[in-house]
Amino acid sequence: MKKLLLLVWMGLLLGFVPPTPAQAESFFPQITAESAGKPLCLPGVYLQEPQDCLPLGPAQRLTELAQTTAYHYPDAPLPAYRPAPDLTRAPVNIARINLPENEKVPLYATFEDAVSGNNPTRFIDPGQLRYVSYIAVEYYNNKPWVRLRSGEWLRASPVAYSSFQGLIFKQTPNHNFGWIMDTVEVRSAPGYNAPTTGKTLYRENVVPIYAVQSANNTDWFMIGVNEWVERRYIRQVMVNPTPPEGVTNDRWIEVNLFEQTLAVYENRQLVFATLIASGGEPFFTRPGLHQIYQKKELETMSGAFEADRSDYYYLQDVPWTMYFDQARALHGAYWRTLFGYAGTHGCVNLSIGDSKWLFDWAREGDWVYVWDPSGQTPTDPNFYGAGGA
Repeated sequence: MKKLLLLVWMGLLLGFVPPTPAQAESFFPQITAESAGKPLCLPGVYLQEPQDCLPLGPAQRLTELAQTTAYHYPDAPLPAYRPAPDLTRAPVNIARINLPENEKVPLYATFEDAVSGNNPTRFIDPGQLRYVSYIAVEYYNNKPWVRLRSGEWLRASPVAYSSFQGLIFKQTPNHNFGWIMDTVEVRSAPGYNAPTTGKTLYRENVVPIYAVQSANNTDWFMIGVNEWVERRYIRQVMVNPTPPEGVTNDRWIEVNLFEQTLAVYENRQLVFATLIASGGEPFFTRPGLHQIYQKKELETMSGAFEADRSDYYYLQDVPWTMYFDQARALHGAYWRTLFGYAGTHGCVNLSIGDSKWLFDWAREGDWVYVWDPSGQTPTDPNFYGAGGA
């Protein structure tokens, strides 16, 4: 009786529900006269039949998980840490142009001309996304005016930018992992009919991924013992240290368009991973194997793709740019507050801190492998133009 009570108590600790009498015969191994006196095994994974204990209850549950998922007891944290926080400081000061999108932006030779609106020297075209880098800021009637390196003044407001950072890995984990994209309640089993565990996860929390299971035509990720989150709340890094076909050395960057994640491998080990923003329809980032052909610490990017130029953008001094496919590049994006969602003109946007880490690691000639495991991104080269930010 004491052994049975111990089994039930330990089973509850692991979310294990003791079987009903009708289920007991099929659930528990047959207890023979030889094994009747053996104690229960401690919670753990027993891939071979132990000789000195009975692998029942929690031990049986943990062994089943090890055989059917990537979960292994005891659960260890990811062998990773965040990069140095000083990487998140942009090399320039950034300001956003305040005028309506449909208006040209006048620039002036002096602050006096700027606040009076006299004698503009040139204009920046109308557009949705317009940012400049500045060396000084002055206020007039409580409104900011910034001075560019060229000496010109214009109306723009200094901005903050995302301090998000990915993870540096000390060794390759033995399972996938990902970032939570929005507040979500953890369920005790796949499906919204399963009760919640009382655990809540928040945006940018990092979670392990041990298995995927479908419930009511929706995929769910197992993130712990009896812990499940619907797939759409997580951006997954699919760990694969095997070089893609065509990589001629052991250094490559993998861009996963479906998951909106980036992973960096060196010597067949995962060394870095993070969230990105890649090209949105119809300006996809082109799948394939590419190489970094130019690195630039600062790069001004501008252009438009629509015939009416309604999508015109002007981005001054984009930091840590690495071109890999015509005008498509990996680079920092000070204008983007959230990562993990597609929406660029073909480039791969990273946070300032992540782009700096990658810029320091990467060399011209390094491989960039872009792929979409869902198969939704067009692969026909004729579909793609030069691309952009």
